[in-house]
Order: sequence, then structure tokens, then C-alpha cells
Amino acid sequence: MKRIISNISLQARFGEVTALLGANGAGKTTTIECAQGLQNRTAGTISLLGQDPENAGAALRARVGVMLQDGGLPPAARPVALLRHVARLYSNPLSVDALVDRLGIAEFSATTIRRLSGGQKQRVALAASLLGNPEVLFLDEPSAGLDPQSRLMVFELIRELRDAGKAIVLTTHLLDDAQRLADYVYIVNHGESVTEGTVPELLSQSTASQSQRTMTFEAGPGLDTSALAHEHVHCEETRPGSYRLAGALEPADLARFGQWCARLGVMPTSVHLASQSLEDVFLAIAASREPATVKPHALKTEIR
Repeated sequence: MKRIISNISLQARFGEVTALLGANGAGKTTTIECAQGLQNRTAGTISLLGQDPENAGAALRARVGVMLQDGGLPPAARPVALLRHVARLYSNPLSVDALVDRLGIAEFSATTIRRLSGGQKQRVALAASLLGNPEVLFLDEPSAGLDPQSRLMVFELIRELRDAGKAIVLTTHLLDDAQRLADYVYIVNHGESVTEGTVPELLSQSTASQSQRTMTFEAGPGLDTSALAHEHVHCEETRPGSYRLAGALEPADLARFGQWCARLGVMPTSVHLASQSLEDVFLAIAASREPATVKPHALKTEIR
């Protein structure tokens, strides 16, 4: 039997958003499914609201909301009718009408699930996960397929749920989402915990220091950027006409960039300078497989 996860320890606290990050196949979805009791583990311990989810009954499940990445929605159903059906499964559900209004579901309420876009299905799945007013909420790729406006709407709702004291555990491959939403981040690689911490902690702990900067700019394709690179800075053309200059950028590098533009007669159409992001940290740590620093709740999971 193939072992998918073998050394993962995580905790999720009330009033926080906990993000689980990893490349495809890293084991994050399997970890979350085990934590929910949707998959049985072969070793380790899991405590969800003080109970083992594998042995818990309906009383525990009623206190937990789950939004699966594939939605798990019946394709022939219509959104509002489905939500009203789900609401009847709970003794004291949230208002279906309020969730439909909040998530903009009314605009496609007459359409069957199979005909909805990916982002529309995500909004229906999120509403369904919230109907029972759960104490713990598992969100698997909650912003996948959302347009920018819907993404901001979902972000705002997640923050409100956090501020209301919910424990929220999310997985996402969109590291910018985690940087904006997460109070605490776990990075997993090849089924093992790699490192953990708040976003500021991860930025300061990584092998790439806070002095690291990234400058991106748009110009003509195929330009010779060798003059911009040196021992501590590298430059690459990420796609035709788009360039990324990264490393320990100093004021002298910006002056060199200006001189390079003048020499080649290049006028960039856009230039963006940014500090190190969580994506930079994730890529650096996942590549190096630095060992986790485990620090001593709604959820405590140890799978070994």
C-alpha cells in the first residue's frame, strides 16, 4: 500500500484561518480528508473538537462544515432548492436567503448545477458548508475558479467567519490567497510537514532573507538582460516580453536598470517592485525540504 502522508502534525485554533500549502500530490487534501473523517488513517491521532472523527457520529458532523474542491453537488439540482434541502438537515440552520444574497447565488438560481461555471459552483458549495453554522470549517481551494469580484466577496466572508470565532482550515495552491487570509500556515512536501508559522515568521525564517526583492517589468520580447544580473541578482524572461529581476536588489541595481533601458532604447510599459512574497518562501522551502519547527483547539492532527 502506498503511503501518501507519513509525518504531519498540525493544529487549528478558533478565531484563526489555518492554511495548508503544498504542491499537487504533497498530501494536503488527504490530510484534510483524514481530519474530517472522510478517509481512514492507518496510524497517528486526530482530535476534532475533542473527538476522533473516524468514530464520531452525527452530533460532531453537525458542528463541522466541509467544502470539497470538486463541490460534491448533485448535477441535476438547482442551487436554491439544493440549499433549502441541505438546510432541513440541521436543527437550527442559517438563513438560506441570506446566504444566497450574500454570495450572489440568486443570479443563477434557475440554472442546474451541471450548467454552472466553476466559480458559481464554488459559491454554492461554500453556502452549503455554512448552512449548519459550523464551529469548524474545512475549505478545499475555496477561491478556485472565482472571478476577481467573487474572490474578494469570499475573502471578506472568510474574514468575518474568523472574526466570529470560527476555526477555518483551508487548502489552496494560490499562495497569494494564503498570504492575504491565513493567520497560520503549514507547508507540506511529499507527505511530510516541512515548516510552519505565521506569514511574517515564514518570511523571516526562510533562507531568502527579508532583503530579497523582486522587480517585474514588461518590455519587448527576447531582450538581452545579462547586464542586469550579477552574483546576488538574476534575471529571467518568464514569458515573451515579461521579465523578472530577483535577489538582493540594491539602489545600484535600479540605476543599472535605468542605464540598461537607455542603452537599448527600451521604454518598459510597466515596472513593479515588491518585497519577498509567501510564494518565494514556499518555493525555496519546498525545494530545500527544510525540517519543520513544530511549536507547542479546534483541531489537532498528528499522522505518522
